[in-house]
Amino acid sequence: MIQFEQILNHGLFLSIYRTNYLTSLFIYGKLNGEIVEFLHVEEDFMYIHTPSKKIDVSKRTLIMGILNVTPDSFSDGGSYTSVDLAIARAKQMVEDGADIIDIGGESTRPGHDPVSEEEEIERVIPVIQALKEHINIPISIDTYKAKTAEAAVKAGADIINDVWGAKKEPAIAKVAATYNVPIVLMHNRNHTSYHDMIEDIVTELQESIDIAKQAGVQDKQIIVDPGIGFGKEVQDNFFVMRHLHEIVAKLPYPLLLGASRKRFINEVLDLPAEERDNATGATTCYGIAQGAHIVRVHEVKKTKELTTMMDAMVHGVGLHG
Repeated sequence: MIQFEQILNHGLFLSIYRTNYLTSLFIYGKLNGEIVEFLHVEEDFMYIHTPSKKIDVSKRTLIMGILNVTPDSFSDGGSYTSVDLAIARAKQMVEDGADIIDIGGESTRPGHDPVSEEEEIERVIPVIQALKEHINIPISIDTYKAKTAEAAVKAGADIINDVWGAKKEPAIAKVAATYNVPIVLMHNRNHTSYHDMIEDIVTELQESIDIAKQAGVQDKQIIVDPGIGFGKEVQDNFFVMRHLHEIVAKLPYPLLLGASRKRFINEVLDLPAEERDNATGATTCYGIAQGAHIVRVHEVKKTKELTTMMDAMVHGVGLHG
């Protein structure tokens, strides 16, 4: 818990208590010689407020299903480049238990070829528009480009998922604020030299949060992501996984974990990307045990079984009898 206190004008006393997901603000003052509470406001960060629905992340772990409409993504590139194939895949993920569908139009794998805004928009907009007619769960747009994000939100996307945490194009935060949609701020950087890895990640995520809030994004619309596989050496990812609970404790926002099929798994298991789902399951379970609220995965059906069982063990959710 974080506590902040300050003396205000006119003898009033401000006190703020912040736990992981609840901020309580109190203003006290003296009345007839006695301390009196004049104001008490609570802000709950355990909900994601999308244009289509309010999602409670305190009850169970949410699953974000990955839908890459790219020809070159590291795992499923080229598999869902047509609208019909993308719709079929999204509908299957919904049936398997996905809570959010995350659509990406540019690969972020190491060594990928960047694409223009125009090409990215051409890839994702027809899919988003079609999916709005076929699924009833929120759609996320995986992009760091402000124009792509705005076009996607106008087409029906409910969440912006930015792998550069609003640092590559800060205007993307203004898009989130203008359209009042949640934004995922992922930790990323162009080098892998750290002084204190967890403190550095928290500090740099806070910089992203500050960019978002200065653009007008509300606290309740912010999600953080520690950036497994981005701006880190292979071994660094294991360290971050072991210390996720520290990031959860220090940043009062829902945490999204995106470790699905990532290359660091190959440090332990020599497997091609498409065969890393069992190993991904280990990261999912470990992440939930440390406080992760959303997991971004390729394989939804198996993940749903894992998250359901983990939620029962960790939070007592879904128990019968």
